[in-house]
Amino acid sequence: MSNAPVIDESLTRWSHPAGERAGKPLLVLLHGYGADEHDLFGLRELLPAEYVVAAVAAPLTPPWPAPGRSWYAIEQVTSGAVRNSESITLAGQSLLTWLDASAGDATSITLLGFSQGAAVSLQALRLAPDRFAAIVALSGYAATGELPGDAVLRESRPPVFWGRGGADEVIPGHLLDHTAQWLPDHATLSGRVYPGLAHAISEEELADIRAFLAKNS
Repeated sequence: MSNAPVIDESLTRWSHPAGERAGKPLLVLLHGYGADEHDLFGLRELLPAEYVVAAVAAPLTPPWPAPGRSWYAIEQVTSGAVRNSESITLAGQSLLTWLDASAGDATSITLLGFSQGAAVSLQALRLAPDRFAAIVALSGYAATGELPGDAVLRESRPPVFWGRGGADEVIPGHLLDHTAQWLPDHATLSGRVYPGLAHAISEEELADIRAFLAKNS
């Protein structure tokens, strides 16, 4: 997709220097709207130590004066499902291009995305269903529509952890409903709703993520 935005590799934060990444599983962190590559990087110390962690900066910047970066325009979530899905697909393709250049000799690749980053993680899985060991989708959703890789996922059912807060009012309800139907048909799903949690990550959720990653590295 020639219209896919380009991820700036110089902004990526790595847990290991280049000479120490080969032969290890890679965990890629994808932040949410208005955040940046620093937002999730602190999680690396709370996750299984065997992973090389890369926190990627989304390729777009929100309209001024919003801070941080974005994977796609936030207004497209409510302006139309087709346009929203197409933008998430472009972001997923950007991530795959970044992986082509930067994943190196990783033994496996797992994506952990929050909010927009979760949507892009799931879309990247649909674009390249054989490429990922597992997906951790936090406070996000699966894009609507069909992609060619969906048929592969129905057969392979890769492991996906979907966690969200019971008090999260950011993601529209119809997208949560769609995701709750889509994921069990396309993944081996570990899902949990955390009562009282808003659009955030809790310590309880982190414990579940650690257990999921340890099992699926």
